Amino acid sequence: MDSEKWPEPIIRVQALAQSGITSIPQRFIKPKFQRPTNFTTTQSFLHDHDENSNNNLNIPIIDLQHLKGDDKKLRAETLERVSEACREWGFFQVLNHGVSHELMKCARNVWREFFELPIEVKEEYANSPSTYEGYGSRLGVKKGAILDWSDYFFLHYMPCSLRNQTKWPSLPTSLRNVINEYGDEVVKLGGRILQLLSINLGLNDDFLLNAFGGEKDVGGCLRVNFYPKCPQPDLTLGISPHSDPGGLTILLPDDFVSGLQVHRGDDWITVKPLPNAFIINIGDQIQVLSNAIYKSIEHRVIVNSNKDRVSLAFFYNPRSDLLIEPAKELVTKETPPLYPPMTFDEYRLYIRTKGPCGKAQVDSLLSQK
Repeated sequence: MDSEKWPEPIIRVQALAQSGITSIPQRFIKPKFQRPTNFTTTQSFLHDHDENSNNNLNIPIIDLQHLKGDDKKLRAETLERVSEACREWGFFQVLNHGVSHELMKCARNVWREFFELPIEVKEEYANSPSTYEGYGSRLGVKKGAILDWSDYFFLHYMPCSLRNQTKWPSLPTSLRNVINEYGDEVVKLGGRILQLLSINLGLNDDFLLNAFGGEKDVGGCLRVNFYPKCPQPDLTLGISPHSDPGGLTILLPDDFVSGLQVHRGDDWITVKPLPNAFIINIGDQIQVLSNAIYKSIEHRVIVNSNKDRVSLAFFYNPRSDLLIEPAKELVTKETPPLYPPMTFDEYRLYIRTKGPCGKAQVDSLLSQK
């Protein structure tokens, strides 16, 4: 297939939602086993009044301010909470993370403005399967695939050599400056989180950053997700179940509407975002580097019939051509390496070909050993 073309005409979900349809096209209807079965409960998160016991669960919440002070006990407790969250959940929320709350709000608002622009303006940035950079509406190039109920904008941020601002929207006029400022702050946060994870694994505090290519060569990209209102949200998903193929994801969720669900046991737990918090999750590359001490977790996004949603996912990744394999310091006779060496470029080709596929990709590597 031509890498510059999608296998079939692209459907812009936002335009479809705004057309006034009362039922969704067959292409968006998920198989019964994938549909959000507890949908009547998850909808109530719009109002946050549900008393169902599962829905009272939330991912761990960690205040990072205790890492800065002189209190060694509080610092040790915070490190332990991060370690426990990585081992038990693969997800956690961080408060007092150092990123300006005003900048977070501005980043969300400016992307909302972009998605509210006329379709012909957005189409100027339409993407292709070869890079994914730009305005898009699907992952994977499989013809006839069941689609997700979302549009997105994807852009490269790190390393700087890949940062091509001509591919970034010129409208709203403040957007490029906001992306630059927001990206710089989130990259710093990603570096601090990697340091905490390295320390908790018993490695040098710069181990994971160096494994990713070092400060100048680490990979970073932003995917802004737009989830339009949906007339039949019980039949589809905003993003199908998947684990993130990269290293670490820093998510700025919507302020007003919950939608992210984390797979835990036999349940899907709807994450309740805290104001001014980031949601952090472990990606497949850290699962490999930690030799599965930390595991990436399957997650998905539900949609609703009442409100559009916007979220910003910043992917903090290894340099694309570096071999990623279990850290030698974590490999022993009792804990042999679980994964073969593979570059991130080779690894992410899977999701770019097939789209979101649960944890099928990282799990398939186990059978190669």
